[in-house]
Amino acid sequence: MPIAESELILNDDGSIYHLNLKPEHIANTVITVGDPDRVDAVTKYFDNIEFKIQKREFHTQTGNYKGKRITVISTGIGTDNIDIVFNELDALVNIDFTNREVKNKHVSLDIIRIGTSGAIQPNIPIDSYILTETGIGFDSLLHFYESQHVQLPLITEALVQHLDWSPHKSTPYVVSCDKNLGAHLFDKNIQKGYTITNVGFYGPQGRTLRLPISDQELNKKIASFSYKNKRITNLEMETAGIYGMARLLGHNAVSMNAILANRATGKFSKTPKETVDQLIKYTIDKVANY
Repeated sequence: MPIAESELILNDDGSIYHLNLKPEHIANTVITVGDPDRVDAVTKYFDNIEFKIQKREFHTQTGNYKGKRITVISTGIGTDNIDIVFNELDALVNIDFTNREVKNKHVSLDIIRIGTSGAIQPNIPIDSYILTETGIGFDSLLHFYESQHVQLPLITEALVQHLDWSPHKSTPYVVSCDKNLGAHLFDKNIQKGYTITNVGFYGPQGRTLRLPISDQELNKKIASFSYKNKRITNLEMETAGIYGMARLLGHNAVSMNAILANRATGKFSKTPKETVDQLIKYTIDKVANY
């Protein structure tokens, strides 16, 4: 049965609604970044760029790097945008736009996030890098989908108890990265971590400017949590949503994090652009031979 026009929205030129992309515009390897300006910071290393477009915060470029066709797309900030980007990327490869039906043959994308993050443990150095082994979502995105089969409920239960989690907040969900892609991107200079994806940058991450927050001890409780001798390493705003949506849609995802801040020590990187640039170069070199 065809998918209704109100559900699969296409532009007049046949492109998907928000991203403004057609199926031929994207590669099977996708790098996501939050900042639209960071797309250029990735593709400046490409041998060529065959396509580029920007609509709203969604900036996309597709080209080749060392013989590998790669798409780079900015998601903007937050898992609400991840919901848009991942559903539309999946539609581009797994739905026939002509007859509005799901294709018989499923295509799996390799999706790598290159992002910035703040460490929650005092011993994690500024300007270091974390590959997220497990994403913990403090947002509610995955609860809107039938997603129990991709979640790790034992970690959720332990975390909710440890944090004395308020019933007024969304229950955390926990999802792991793709193990094969993660193993390929891992290196001795990269630390594996448990990453919390927050629903905001200030109060939800324990930052106080003028507004008091509901749990002054939240970050300390997060830092002291341990599950099978693994601690939460860092905070950001997209990874858990990426892992959840990728698993639900049958794609492979890994999040690479540049640590620009340490929330425990109050320090921030003196060279944030250089730190991110080094992570970009490392990641695309790894991706090129995957």
